[in-house]
Amino acid sequence: MSARRSLRRSPRRSPRQVVLAVTIAAAALALTGCAQTVSLDPGADANDPGCAEISVRLPDSVADKDRRQTDAQATGAWGDPAAVLLRCGVPPLGPTTKPCVDVNGIDWVLMSDPAAKQVVYQTFGRTPATEVVIDHVSGASDAAVLPEFASAIGSIKQTEKCLSTLDTSLTPPTATPTPTSTPTPTPSR
Repeated sequence: MSARRSLRRSPRRSPRQVVLAVTIAAAALALTGCAQTVSLDPGADANDPGCAEISVRLPDSVADKDRRQTDAQATGAWGDPAAVLLRCGVPPLGPTTKPCVDVNGIDWVLMSDPAAKQVVYQTFGRTPATEVVIDHVSGASDAAVLPEFASAIGSIKQTEKCLSTLDTSLTPPTATPTPTSTPTPTPSR
């Protein structure tokens, strides 16, 4: 009988308390809806100190898209839904015949089909290497995205320069020109 009495004697909440509780719950739900974390896999070498250098220099916005929280070390995401993704600590590239472009002093290798809905670029000649995925469907363009990372990625020393097939004509006559990326040649006199 005492259990029944305690149930009957539960305190009544005032309308003001009910409104306050509902308001707080709605605000909490709204905030969590706006701040969803982007789930990414970290690069194999995400714990490299160079990735920490890059991570602290990542921009707050890229191509007019705000930065979002991620759940993996040395990663970044911009846009809602995410239009630009970054992972530091991916395995560095060796010589490649894939297209390479210099954007503000950073060599980027195009890893995917340039006409794809999502394109993937990876830095060349820097360890740790960084990968950037750009979602073209979102309206983000390579030309608007890649320059935004020059300052952060430039904090890592470049040890090799990406060469195009046109650059191989600068190699000494004794070397065999190849369409691969190699260290910057030194001209002979």
